[in-house]
Amino acid sequence: MEYDPIASDYRASKQLAFRRHIEQYSLLTLCGHLDGQRVLDLACGEGWHSRTLRQRGARRVIGVDISSEMISLARASEADSPIGCQYFVHDAATLGAIGTFDLAVGMYLLNYASSVAQLESFLRAVHVNLRCGGRFVGMNNNPANAPEHFASYARYGFVKEAIPPFGEGGIVRYHFHKDDGGSFSVDNFHLDRQTYEEAFARAGFVDFTWHAPFLDPDTPAAETAHWDIFMTHPPVIAFSARKPTD
Repeated sequence: MEYDPIASDYRASKQLAFRRHIEQYSLLTLCGHLDGQRVLDLACGEGWHSRTLRQRGARRVIGVDISSEMISLARASEADSPIGCQYFVHDAATLGAIGTFDLAVGMYLLNYASSVAQLESFLRAVHVNLRCGGRFVGMNNNPANAPEHFASYARYGFVKEAIPPFGEGGIVRYHFHKDDGGSFSVDNFHLDRQTYEEAFARAGFVDFTWHAPFLDPDTPAAETAHWDIFMTHPPVIAFSARKPTD
Protein backbone atom coordinates (compact mmCIF):
# COMPACT_ATOMS: atom_id res chain seq x y z
CA MET A 1 0.00 0.00 0.00
CA GLU A 2 1.45 3.36 -1.06
CA TYR A 3 0.76 5.83 1.74
CA ASP A 4 2.82 8.80 0.54
CA PRO A 5 0.01 10.31 -1.60
CA ILE A 6 -2.59 9.98 1.19
CA ALA A 7 -0.44 10.74 4.21
CA SER A 8 -2.19 14.01 5.10
CA ASP A 9 -5.65 12.50 4.58
CA TYR A 10 -4.77 9.50 6.73
CA ARG A 11 -3.50 11.79 9.48
CA ALA A 12 -6.78 13.71 9.33
CA SER A 13 -8.69 10.44 9.78
CA LYS A 14 -7.18 10.19 13.26
CA GLN A 15 -9.76 12.82 14.26
CA LEU A 16 -12.62 10.36 13.70
CA ALA A 17 -14.36 9.61 16.97
CA PHE A 18 -13.71 5.85 16.85
CA ARG A 19 -9.98 6.54 16.87
CA ARG A 20 -10.23 8.18 20.29
CA HIS A 21 -13.12 6.33 21.94
CA ILE A 22 -12.14 2.82 20.80
CA GLU A 23 -8.80 2.55 18.99
CA GLN A 24 -6.62 4.59 21.31
CA TYR A 25 -8.38 3.39 24.45
CA SER A 26 -8.01 -0.24 23.39
CA LEU A 27 -4.29 0.24 22.72
CA LEU A 28 -3.64 1.91 26.07
CA THR A 29 -5.64 -0.76 27.88
CA LEU A 30 -3.51 -3.52 26.36
CA CYS A 31 -0.26 -1.63 26.92
CA GLY A 32 -0.94 -1.25 30.62
CA HIS A 33 1.80 0.31 32.75
CA LEU A 34 4.13 2.31 30.46
CA ASP A 35 6.46 4.05 32.91
CA GLY A 36 10.06 3.35 31.93
CA GLN A 37 9.12 1.10 29.02
CA ARG A 38 11.13 0.96 25.79
CA VAL A 39 8.58 0.88 22.97
CA LEU A 40 8.91 0.02 19.28
CA ASP A 41 5.94 1.34 17.26
CA LEU A 42 5.79 -0.44 13.89
CA ALA A 43 3.61 1.03 11.13
CA CYS A 44 3.67 4.20 13.24
CA GLY A 45 2.31 6.45 10.50
CA GLU A 46 2.48 10.11 11.45
CA GLY A 47 3.28 9.19 15.06
CA TRP A 48 -0.11 9.73 16.73
CA HIS A 49 0.15 6.64 18.89
CA SER A 50 3.92 7.01 19.35
CA ARG A 51 3.45 10.41 20.94
CA THR A 52 0.62 9.18 23.15
CA LEU A 53 2.76 6.30 24.45
CA ARG A 54 5.63 8.65 25.21
CA GLN A 55 3.29 11.09 26.97
CA ARG A 56 1.90 8.21 29.05
CA GLY A 57 5.32 7.45 30.49
CA ALA A 58 7.32 5.35 28.01
CA ARG A 59 11.02 6.01 28.50
CA ARG A 60 11.91 5.55 24.85
CA VAL A 61 9.70 5.37 21.74
CA ILE A 62 10.98 4.55 18.26
CA GLY A 63 8.51 4.67 15.38
CA VAL A 64 9.07 2.87 12.08
CA ASP A 65 6.99 3.20 8.91
CA ILE A 66 7.49 2.28 5.27
CA SER A 67 6.11 5.63 4.09
CA SER A 68 8.66 8.44 3.93
CA GLU A 69 5.86 11.01 3.85
CA MET A 70 4.29 9.59 7.01
CA ILE A 71 7.65 9.72 8.75
CA SER A 72 8.11 13.33 7.56
CA LEU A 73 4.82 14.22 9.25
CA ALA A 74 5.89 12.40 12.41
CA ARG A 75 9.23 14.18 12.50
CA ALA A 76 7.51 17.53 11.90
CA SER A 77 5.27 16.93 14.92
CA GLU A 78 8.34 16.08 16.99
CA ALA A 79 10.12 19.22 15.79
CA ASP A 80 7.11 21.40 16.59
CA SER A 81 6.62 19.88 20.05
CA PRO A 82 9.64 17.79 21.10
CA ILE A 83 8.87 14.94 23.48
CA GLY A 84 11.67 12.53 22.63
CA CYS A 85 10.22 10.23 19.94
CA GLN A 86 12.47 9.01 17.12
CA TYR A 87 11.23 7.96 13.69
CA PHE A 88 12.75 5.93 10.85
CA VAL A 89 11.67 4.92 7.35
CA HIS A 90 11.84 1.16 6.91
CA ASP A 91 9.77 -1.81 5.83
CA ALA A 92 8.89 -3.64 9.05
CA ALA A 93 9.19 -6.99 7.26
CA THR A 94 12.92 -6.46 6.68
CA LEU A 95 13.71 -4.36 9.74
CA GLY A 96 16.13 -6.70 11.46
CA ALA A 97 17.34 -6.10 15.00
CA ILE A 98 17.54 -2.41 15.91
CA GLY A 99 17.40 -2.64 19.71
CA THR A 100 15.89 -4.36 22.71
CA PHE A 101 12.37 -3.27 23.60
CA ASP A 102 9.95 -4.08 26.40
CA LEU A 103 6.90 -3.52 24.22
CA ALA A 104 6.20 -3.62 20.49
CA VAL A 105 3.09 -1.99 19.05
CA GLY A 106 1.57 -2.87 15.68
CA MET A 107 -1.50 -0.76 14.97
CA TYR A 108 -2.79 -2.13 11.65
CA LEU A 109 0.59 -3.58 10.72
CA LEU A 110 -0.18 -7.27 10.30
CA ASN A 111 -3.19 -6.74 8.02
CA TYR A 112 -0.80 -5.56 5.30
CA ALA A 113 0.45 -9.13 4.97
CA SER A 114 -1.12 -10.73 1.90
CA SER A 115 0.50 -14.11 2.55
CA VAL A 116 1.65 -16.32 5.41
CA ALA A 117 5.28 -15.70 4.42
CA GLN A 118 4.87 -11.92 4.68
CA LEU A 119 2.99 -12.22 7.97
CA GLU A 120 5.80 -14.31 9.43
CA SER A 121 8.35 -11.74 8.23
CA PHE A 122 6.53 -9.06 10.25
CA LEU A 123 6.35 -11.32 13.29
CA ARG A 124 10.03 -12.29 13.15
CA ALA A 125 10.96 -8.60 12.99
CA VAL A 126 8.93 -7.98 16.13
CA HIS A 127 10.29 -11.03 17.93
CA VAL A 128 13.96 -10.22 17.33
CA ASN A 129 13.52 -6.73 18.80
CA LEU A 130 11.72 -7.75 22.00
CA ARG A 131 13.45 -8.67 25.24
CA CYS A 132 12.61 -12.04 26.69
CA GLY A 133 9.22 -11.62 28.31
CA GLY A 134 8.47 -8.56 26.17
CA ARG A 135 4.98 -8.06 24.79
CA PHE A 136 3.50 -7.35 21.37
CA VAL A 137 0.12 -5.61 21.18
CA GLY A 138 -1.87 -3.96 18.44
CA MET A 139 -4.99 -3.81 16.33
CA ASN A 140 -5.88 -5.46 13.07
CA ASN A 141 -8.58 -5.81 10.50
CA ASN A 142 -10.98 -8.31 12.08
CA PRO A 143 -10.76 -11.61 10.14
CA ALA A 144 -14.10 -12.69 11.63
CA ASN A 145 -15.97 -9.57 10.46
CA ALA A 146 -18.52 -10.81 7.92
CA PRO A 147 -18.83 -8.81 4.65
CA GLU A 148 -22.57 -8.28 5.19
CA HIS A 149 -21.65 -5.81 7.94
CA PHE A 150 -19.10 -3.86 5.91
CA ALA A 151 -21.46 -1.08 4.82
CA SER A 152 -22.81 -0.50 8.33
CA TYR A 153 -19.79 1.46 9.56
CA ALA A 154 -20.58 4.61 7.55
CA ARG A 155 -21.80 6.31 10.73
CA TYR A 156 -18.23 6.00 12.05
CA GLY A 157 -16.59 7.68 9.07
CA PHE A 158 -15.67 4.69 6.90
CA VAL A 159 -16.99 1.60 5.16
CA LYS A 160 -15.29 -1.65 4.21
CA GLU A 161 -15.42 -3.43 0.87
CA ALA A 162 -14.52 -7.03 0.07
CA ILE A 163 -12.79 -7.10 -3.31
CA PRO A 164 -13.72 -10.31 -5.20
CA PRO A 165 -12.65 -13.03 -4.93
CA PHE A 166 -12.83 -12.67 -1.16
CA GLY A 167 -10.85 -15.24 0.80
CA GLU A 168 -7.39 -16.01 2.15
CA GLY A 169 -5.08 -13.25 0.92
CA GLY A 170 -7.99 -11.25 -0.51
CA ILE A 171 -8.29 -7.47 -0.32
CA VAL A 172 -10.42 -5.69 2.25
CA ARG A 173 -10.65 -2.06 1.17
CA TYR A 174 -11.37 0.65 3.74
CA HIS A 175 -13.00 3.79 2.31
CA PHE A 176 -12.63 6.77 4.66
CA HIS A 177 -14.96 9.76 4.32
CA LYS A 178 -13.39 13.23 4.24
CA ASP A 179 -14.88 16.43 5.62
CA ASP A 180 -14.96 17.94 2.12
CA GLY A 181 -17.22 15.15 0.88
CA GLY A 182 -14.46 13.17 -0.79
CA SER A 183 -12.89 9.92 0.30
CA PHE A 184 -9.66 7.98 0.24
CA SER A 185 -9.02 4.26 0.42
CA VAL A 186 -6.64 1.88 2.19
CA ASP A 187 -6.20 -1.78 1.29
CA ASN A 188 -5.84 -4.47 3.95
CA PHE A 189 -5.55 -8.21 3.31
CA HIS A 190 -7.69 -10.95 4.77
CA LEU A 191 -6.05 -13.92 6.45
CA ASP A 192 -8.03 -16.33 8.61
CA ARG A 193 -7.86 -16.17 12.40
CA GLN A 194 -6.20 -19.58 12.49
CA THR A 195 -3.57 -18.37 10.02
CA TYR A 196 -2.61 -15.60 12.43
CA GLU A 197 -2.64 -17.87 15.47
CA GLU A 198 -0.40 -20.48 13.84
CA ALA A 199 1.98 -17.82 12.48
CA PHE A 200 2.43 -16.28 15.94
CA ALA A 201 3.30 -19.71 17.34
CA ARG A 202 5.82 -20.45 14.57
CA ALA A 203 7.44 -17.05 15.10
CA GLY A 204 8.08 -17.96 18.74
CA PHE A 205 5.31 -16.08 20.55
CA VAL A 206 3.20 -17.44 23.39
CA ASP A 207 -0.06 -16.38 25.01
CA PHE A 208 -1.48 -15.05 21.75
CA THR A 209 -4.97 -13.66 22.41
CA TRP A 210 -7.61 -11.84 20.38
CA HIS A 211 -9.33 -8.99 22.24
CA ALA A 212 -12.62 -7.42 21.23
CA PRO A 213 -12.23 -3.62 21.05
CA PHE A 214 -12.77 -1.71 24.27
CA LEU A 215 -15.05 1.34 24.44
CA ASP A 216 -13.71 4.12 26.65
CA PRO A 217 -15.89 4.09 29.80
CA ASP A 218 -15.65 7.88 29.87
CA THR A 219 -17.68 8.04 26.67
CA PRO A 220 -20.80 10.09 27.53
CA ALA A 221 -23.76 7.86 28.33
CA ALA A 222 -25.86 9.64 25.70
CA GLU A 223 -23.38 8.49 23.03
CA THR A 224 -22.91 4.84 23.96
CA ALA A 225 -25.78 3.58 21.78
CA HIS A 226 -24.03 5.13 18.79
CA TRP A 227 -21.30 2.51 19.13
CA ASP A 228 -23.58 -0.55 19.27
CA ILE A 229 -22.89 -1.72 15.70
CA PHE A 230 -19.15 -1.20 16.05
CA MET A 231 -19.00 -3.14 19.31
CA THR A 232 -21.42 -5.90 18.26
CA HIS A 233 -19.81 -6.52 14.86
CA PRO A 234 -16.32 -5.05 15.31
CA PRO A 235 -14.60 -4.18 12.02
CA VAL A 236 -11.24 -4.28 13.78
CA ILE A 237 -9.86 -6.44 16.58
CA ALA A 238 -7.03 -6.13 19.08
CA PHE A 239 -4.42 -8.74 19.96
CA SER A 240 -1.64 -9.41 22.41
CA ALA A 241 1.21 -11.92 22.62
CA ARG A 242 4.45 -12.40 24.53
CA LYS A 243 8.00 -13.46 23.80
CA PRO A 244 8.88 -16.31 26.18
CA THR A 245 11.24 -15.70 29.05
CA ASP A 246 13.35 -18.79 28.22
